[in-house]
Amino acid sequence: MKKPLAPLLNRRAFMAAAGLLPFAPSMSRAADTALSFDELYGKFGVLGLEFSNKVKTLAGQEISMRGFMAPPLKAEAAFFVLTEIPMSLCPFCSSDADWPDNIVVVYLDEKQTFVQPSQTIEVRGVLEYGSWKDPETGFVSLLRLRQAEYSIA
Repeated sequence: MKKPLAPLLNRRAFMAAAGLLPFAPSMSRAADTALSFDELYGKFGVLGLEFSNKVKTLAGQEISMRGFMAPPLKAEAAFFVLTEIPMSLCPFCSSDADWPDNIVVVYLDEKQTFVQPSQTIEVRGVLEYGSWKDPETGFVSLLRLRQAEYSIA
């Protein structure tokens, strides 16, 4: 006698779902650690831009962001600026008072050749926030991704 088809399908669906359970925390973590440019700042206060609670919570953790690579100063470097929109000029700042609200400095593990400014990229790195002056270049940043890598999105 043949088994009914419906219970077999339900059992298969259950087994398939059970097989995915070990990956569920990593899938939800990936979604939680994605950060958009709209989520960088909470409000504009008397002292200027204030970091969002999400930025403060994710600080020190590996996150991902999508954006565009601003044209670098050199063809190969170990850092670049991630921008919300494609830019034809590099938006480096002389002080944190000049800091645009739609850029993040990305420090790579090693020097790389960069992509065209109109190409969307995804960056993964450890999030840092707060004013910091790079001792090597003198560039000032409010938001950084360290130990980062990128890929074309």
